[in-house]
Amino acid sequence: MAAILDYNAVNRAYARLILIKGEVVLNRTDVYLSPLIERWPSQAMMRLWSPDRKFATWRHFWTELARALMQLGLPISQDQVAELERNIHTPIDYARVAELEKQKRHDVLAHIAHYGEVCPTAKPIIHLGATSCEPTDNTDLILIRDALDLIILGVARTLHRLASFARKYKDLATLAFTHIQPAQPTTVGKRATLWMFDLLLDLEALQSFRNNLMFRGVKGTTGTQASFLALFDGDHTKVWELEKKMAAVFGFSCPYPITGQTYTRKTDHQLLSVLSGLGASAHKMGLDIRLLQFLKEVEEPREKDQKGSSAMPYKRNPMRSERACALGRFLIGQPAMAADTHATQIFERTLDDSAIRRLYLPEAFLAADAVTILLQNIAEGLIVYPRMIERHLREELPFMASEEIIAEMVKRGGDRQECHTRLAQHSLAAGAVVKEEGRENDLFKRLQVDSYFAPVHKALSDFLCPERFFGRAGLQVEEFLELEVQPALRPFAGKLEGAADLHV
Repeated sequence: MAAILDYNAVNRAYARLILIKGEVVLNRTDVYLSPLIERWPSQAMMRLWSPDRKFATWRHFWTELARALMQLGLPISQDQVAELERNIHTPIDYARVAELEKQKRHDVLAHIAHYGEVCPTAKPIIHLGATSCEPTDNTDLILIRDALDLIILGVARTLHRLASFARKYKDLATLAFTHIQPAQPTTVGKRATLWMFDLLLDLEALQSFRNNLMFRGVKGTTGTQASFLALFDGDHTKVWELEKKMAAVFGFSCPYPITGQTYTRKTDHQLLSVLSGLGASAHKMGLDIRLLQFLKEVEEPREKDQKGSSAMPYKRNPMRSERACALGRFLIGQPAMAADTHATQIFERTLDDSAIRRLYLPEAFLAADAVTILLQNIAEGLIVYPRMIERHLREELPFMASEEIIAEMVKRGGDRQECHTRLAQHSLAAGAVVKEEGRENDLFKRLQVDSYFAPVHKALSDFLCPERFFGRAGLQVEEFLELEVQPALRPFAGKLEGAADLHV
């Protein structure tokens, strides 16, 4: 049975209304619950951005700062460091923290005070030399890095599923569209590679950003490291050693070379731009699938008892793809806020970044996580209807064959301009029959009774073979999978299995 968390036992200022898929249920139905928590993301992503993870990381930072300062010669005892380390994951009394924050009007100071109550021996040296952005900014960067790992894996899993789909349907001819109008045929598999290439670019961008992410480090109130230089009696070497130690212990290759009080908020804008790119790719893929489902050529997966409409029992709505588009649109809009935040960080920093970053950093990742779950789920169960695809091809192929008919007529002595004119006349008449009378395309019947086209009468049926028109599509799929996708997925070997955990 699900555990019940009594909201009234937790101070309102720190209560988190989190519903974790049947494991934790809040005994409240009279307050707003964000859908980004209640419905769509994975438990892993929700826990990553949870208060427990955030504030335990603050405590971890203070512990490692004390350890590094001790190792570099400051009068901090091993007992003090050990006490801090023992209590990193000691449950936080959020009601007590809220009481302290109400007094101090400062969340970091409230947590320092509470950690000091839990660690009385170490209390005098917690946060030594640091400013608030030491624990907060560095924690944000740790969470961003770890959240990127989840998103990267989600994109890789989607690519893996789409690769199987593309390979299976690499030679299934289908009508292509340019300007949302019928165009030269492609294949179902080749179309899937268009979605895959977008996601492959997203994967590369996500990995590049993640691998180049830096640690904010320990630089003090305005980024000058004056407080740490004072602690080390002017020893610049020890200040630099402290920076390197702190970055290394948290798994970063290097700290930012320059900061004000915060790491540059341009980093957040770059991050949200990368996630926005993923959102755009998801929207493009989702919209394509919605239109294909309208054409009855390809459908997203569907549960046995799934209903499309409360009123229309025949409906088969592409709800997963529609949600992917909606959440993709949410991601597309995020960078503008981060750009505004960066632009208004006057001089060494202003605090108008704080509240909005508490919104767009976790929510962008929760949305991106939900998007990758959706895309993987869709890719795992796409349904293809070859007969409908064939029907639509048959309706348009006579028009597609026009160029080849002209070429063949010219080979047999015909005049290219005259042939083009006659074909245009027949095509317009055939188009009118289709659009105005609702009958089948009769272009080839018209050509068959026109003596001008007698040289190609016996060959006309050959021009209706779809394989004549999709060029190297099948080979392009094979080459793309072998040369681009497989190398990109190789680092994820052993991590790509398992169905997407879609909840609603």
